[in-house]
Amino acid sequence: MIKMNVIVVFDKNIKKTLMCKRTKEPYIGMYNLVGGKIEKENDGLNEAYRELEEETNIKKTDIDLIHFMNLTYTKWNKELEVYYGILKNEVELIAEVNKLEWVSVSDNFFDMNRYAGEGNIGHIIEEIKIDLKRND
Repeated sequence: MIKMNVIVVFDKNIKKTLMCKRTKEPYIGMYNLVGGKIEKENDGLNEAYRELEEETNIKKTDIDLIHFMNLTYTKWNKELEVYYGILKNEVELIAEVNKLEWVSVSDNFFDMNRYAGEGNIGHIIEEIKIDLKRND
């Protein structure tokens, strides 16, 4: 099975979430969550931290990630691991390939003309918002 991850990063006040603007297909020119392929089998959390640091400069000491959900695409033999975390402090973002931007958490992440993933980003962020409210 092909395993990938996405990481939802919130600012300290949970008012904004970090997005990358895709520079290549799929989804060129659209906003997406940071993440990528899981290179080491059965090491999802460490792979999420690795991808996050590579793509953004956010280090493990800057954020505590939670493995929140998996989306399995059985027909395509693909699994997407979803993580989220809240920054503990300000971080100087350094983009690896895709431009990084903070987006308001009240934005419409279901807008498929703006956001990649056929509505999955909207679903993921709304579910995380519910989880955050439960933990208040």
